[in-house]
Amino acid sequence: MLPEKGHALPGQLIIGADSHTTTYGALGAAATGMGASELAYSMYKGSNWFQVPGSINFVLDGELSAGVTSKDVMMALLGQHSADKAQYMSIEFSGSGAAALSVDARMTMSNTGVEMGAKFAMFAADEKTLEYLSARTDAKIETFGPDADAVYLETHHIDCTSLEPQVAFPHNPDNVRPISEVGEVPVQQAFIGSCTNSRTEDLERAAAILKGRKVAPGTRLLVIPSSQEVMMNVTKSGVLNDLVQAGAMVAPPGCGPCGGGSTGVLGAGENGIASTNRNFKGRMGSPDAFNYLASPETVAASAIEGKIADPRKYLN
Repeated sequence: MLPEKGHALPGQLIIGADSHTTTYGALGAAATGMGASELAYSMYKGSNWFQVPGSINFVLDGELSAGVTSKDVMMALLGQHSADKAQYMSIEFSGSGAAALSVDARMTMSNTGVEMGAKFAMFAADEKTLEYLSARTDAKIETFGPDADAVYLETHHIDCTSLEPQVAFPHNPDNVRPISEVGEVPVQQAFIGSCTNSRTEDLERAAAILKGRKVAPGTRLLVIPSSQEVMMNVTKSGVLNDLVQAGAMVAPPGCGPCGGGSTGVLGAGENGIASTNRNFKGRMGSPDAFNYLASPETVAASAIEGKIADPRKYLN
């Protein structure tokens, strides 16, 4: 909601009580999560102590093919570099692939940056950023990015053009395989939601796959928009209708089962596939359940087939 309301701006230092505060890095902000006591101290004193982190630069080369998303890029990076690669470091996303991403897509990557241990996960604030924010705030906004002579601890390239959909297997976000290596994995629940992948663009892409099709018998599809604004957008556009007609159950905006909430938690022995950011043992319900992570498109395709499926076959 902070980006929606125009409260997260380029060049700001933002702290929040949720670890996924890193999301706001998509707008060129240095945003990070803190514990409740640290946050209370900051609110009272107006200051806090930080160790300035070094930066890793992930260069995204080329544009993504149809059915492959920024979520797939981030999971591929997690699979290649591990969940502790960027402990107390900042990560930056650059290159032609980063510039091509929408602000929604950038939020997904910045959100998931903390799963690599990153303190901050940032994109340069470009014209897309300014366009997004201009309708949401009267504040003066300028482009913001790394200095021309910026020095990085490491620089890594990823070829976006050759990337395929990715799936994170239980019980860690970095236990990643490309869709071609997943095999036959039945799913009892498919969940499109959370602060990672339940914005308007995410639901539109999922609905494009589900429209005119039905959720497989024996599989339930749960959709939870990330905010009231998203709920209103998909209601007005008819996207919500397409999801419901396909067999989706829709809950009010919020976190849902992502953090173990009562709606949509997994039972013992069940497999779930979700567009969330974490699949730790017991996080979304029973400790004897198995949760897989994927993009909204892959979750939608999996709901149709009742097993983890490649979304590209459903694209026109």
